[in-house]
Amino acid sequence: MKKFAVIAHPKDNVATAVKDLSSSEEVLIEVEGYDLKITLLSDIKFGHKFAVKDIKKGEEIIKYGEVIGRATVDIKKGEHVHVHNIESLRGRGDWEEELK
Repeated sequence: MKKFAVIAHPKDNVATAVKDLSSSEEVLIEVEGYDLKITLLSDIKFGHKFAVKDIKKGEEIIKYGEVIGRATVDIKKGEHVHVHNIESLRGRGDWEEELK
């Protein structure tokens, strides 16, 4: 089985597709020298993310070892992770006052 997705950091809870992937497809991802097999629950376009573990509503989305957003709904392992189910925590003008 070829590896058509990558995970950039061991703390990441999402992986990135390196080609278009189909729902029900099994994908191998290498994490710290170990292979993790994930069955996709959604079609995933090249460059898009999918969950490598179940993520609860309100949990942080981690990519490159950094928090990039927060889940707005429960996200199942193998499900597409994008603007429809996460909110960004960066560049939010509505939070500027809270951060001061």
